[in-house]
Amino acid sequence: MLTADLHIHTSCSKDGESSVAQVLATAAAVGIDVIAITDHDTMDGYQIAREIASEVLVIPGVEVSTKDGHLIALGVTTAPEPGMPVLDTITKVHQAGGVTILPHPFHRYRHGAALKCFEAFGAADAIEVYNSRYVIPHANQRAMRLARKMGKPAVAGSDAHNARFIGYGRTLIDAEKDIGSILNAIRDGKTQPAGRKTPVRIYTKQSLRNSWRKIRGRLHK
Repeated sequence: MLTADLHIHTSCSKDGESSVAQVLATAAAVGIDVIAITDHDTMDGYQIAREIASEVLVIPGVEVSTKDGHLIALGVTTAPEPGMPVLDTITKVHQAGGVTILPHPFHRYRHGAALKCFEAFGAADAIEVYNSRYVIPHANQRAMRLARKMGKPAVAGSDAHNARFIGYGRTLIDAEKDIGSILNAIRDGKTQPAGRKTPVRIYTKQSLRNSWRKIRGRLHK
């Protein structure tokens, strides 16, 4: 059984705080076997990770900003074009042989795609039912209940924007330690989500900083 964190951001994301090297070092230190670097609309972090020797297996990944909300794509070689409808993006990822995960599907302020396109919940390969950055558990609980009802594979992710919080959302995966085996296990639902919350003060600080960055960007346009 492998321990994975399938939702991690590095400094290659505008809101990421830690380098790829720091992410890999922390993942190894906290006992994570597998990570997916899922920066926003770029795979630069994964490309950097490929050049760093590590015992941690890195799955190629990206968090895509679709027209309807965020979507994680794993096992792809290039980042899908942002801004397309989420169902079209899911189709594109599947055509490329990748796996799709719907992250924080019901979070109103963090681009939960299921709120705008409920069909995405059924179309994605797996559902992130535990996201460690939820201050209030309602959205996680709703995702878990619906995933169970629909028989969808369930995963967890830290959604870490700082390496300190890698592993706060973990997925146990019954697979061999290679990318193909892991992707197939996710599709087949051979996963167990687990985790703990990112501290509220950290989440609040990061959220306020990101909000100010967006406001400042608009003012400078």
